Amino acid sequence: MKLISVKETAKRNRRLMKTIKIDDKILLKPISLASAQTIYDSIDQSRKHLKTWLPFVDKTRSVINTREFIKSTLNSRCPKKDEILEIWHENQFAGLIGLKEIDNTNRKVEFGYWLDSSMTGRGIMIKACKSLISYVFSNYNMNRVMMKVAEGNEKSIRIPEVLGFTFEGMERDGEFINERYHDLRVYSILKKEWKV
Repeated sequence: MKLISVKETAKRNRRLMKTIKIDDKILLKPISLASAQTIYDSIDQSRKHLKTWLPFVDKTRSVINTREFIKSTLNSRCPKKDEILEIWHENQFAGLIGLKEIDNTNRKVEFGYWLDSSMTGRGIMIKACKSLISYVFSNYNMNRVMMKVAEGNEKSIRIPEVLGFTFEGMERDGEFINERYHDLRVYSILKKEWKV
């Protein structure tokens, strides 16, 4: 078996993120500047729903903020670059899912995600996570996928639990949201444990 260098894996990862068709209703596609207004409108109309658990919501005051976020993601030269995908359900924007700080050296990645308030309760995020986990293990040479979820965010906690992740413990005061710290529940799954 040929070992792939960190540099080669990073190059390969940049090439591999592509549109993923989950089923007849759900599609994941790489984030695009063309979607900035759509993404901002979703954040704005879901503001009350999202701001409880997501620190970026209060800082997203106009489509300019969303454009800057997308540009920074697309143009990042960080060795641990993020990859963000748009979630579309029946041709409507549903939310975002992303690979945070892709660590090619240690072959691990963290997932982050959110859904528009009108799209919750349909199983969309479970399907999106499941497909992206399989994609990452198959195409990114990763060994570990991690999710960190704020204590008390029961809907988000359900996702790694349903997908068979192991609860590893708490990251105390791991996120500062709405002027207070929140503990984060840390979950992970290894490639050898993943059952499609």
